[in-house]
Amino acid sequence: AHELDPGLLSVTETDRQGRDLLMRVGVAFFSMMNVMLLSVAVWSGAEDATRDLFHWISGAIALPTVVFAGQPFFKSAWASLRQGKLGMDVPISLALILASSISVYETWMSGHHAYFDAAVMLSFFLLVGRYLDHRTRAIARSAAEELAALEVPRAIVLVDGVEVETVISAVAPGDLVLVRPGARMPVDGVVIHGASEIDRSLLTGESLPVQAGQGTIVSAGEVNLTGPLTVQVTAAGKDSSLHRMADLVAVAEGTKTRYTSRADRASRLYSPLVHILSFSAFGYWMWATGGDVRYAINISAAVLIITCPCALGLAVPAVITSASGRLFRKGLLIKHGTALERLAEVDTVVFDKTGTL
Repeated sequence: AHELDPGLLSVTETDRQGRDLLMRVGVAFFSMMNVMLLSVAVWSGAEDATRDLFHWISGAIALPTVVFAGQPFFKSAWASLRQGKLGMDVPISLALILASSISVYETWMSGHHAYFDAAVMLSFFLLVGRYLDHRTRAIARSAAEELAALEVPRAIVLVDGVEVETVISAVAPGDLVLVRPGARMPVDGVVIHGASEIDRSLLTGESLPVQAGQGTIVSAGEVNLTGPLTVQVTAAGKDSSLHRMADLVAVAEGTKTRYTSRADRASRLYSPLVHILSFSAFGYWMWATGGDVRYAINISAAVLIITCPCALGLAVPAVITSASGRLFRKGLLIKHGTALERLAEVDTVVFDKTGTL
């Protein structure tokens, strides 16, 4: 057994993202509860100065919350616009900004209605969806990280016949390394002394051990099973075959696939349609009221908020999280968000049996 090197795993980064989202969810929830309490007082009949005071207090709570909690949506929307696209976060951001702006204006003009409660509630529910989406991806640890975790942090180097435990980064080609029975190969190399059996299933998929003796080429990550081996190093650390394999897997996982989820495909049609509806409502009510901008913008913002993609933003991640969790408990990992949708289209399964199915 070796201590786990946390530098080989990026779970700390994942946790940082999760904690950040969870903190924004908490702030939005706290603000939503307080603004709703104040709104109930207004809805119950508070008028004139009392109503205005409650609106101003609601604004003092809601505006910083929208700025803070809405950052994931604002950043995503800005990135989409810079690429010339209308992502799902564009109408969300526009709805948050419009609802907050109109509420400030209505409060300033002593209007009867302000919509601070709608802005913070929208932030809360959509952030919950964003957090669930994040948890879905965090459930299955990256295959590249699992490969990296198999790297042995230290090796027993033979210096003039003396065993010296050395960190793997200090091992150089040409060094002699002792690999005891049951240990994982720390380096790539050639066996110069000893005889043993080696488990190569990590690289070949073959479950049966193979014989290893003088002249046998071994790779990092293989397991020495029965006898001590002295190995002359040919590659170690980042140059080892295991590390190169982990890099290849990381590249493969990071590349864009041609598959997009149904939610993403729906949002491509959905976002332009929502904006067209909102602008159409604005234009119609400008014409119907003879140029009442205040009323027309209220209607336009209401259309944006009502059509906000809560179902796509909340239900889809919730379903995937639930399914991933149940599969995880049965020993199955989902590596990509579209895996379940793509699995539904499978009509043929081909097995290439190498050792173990």
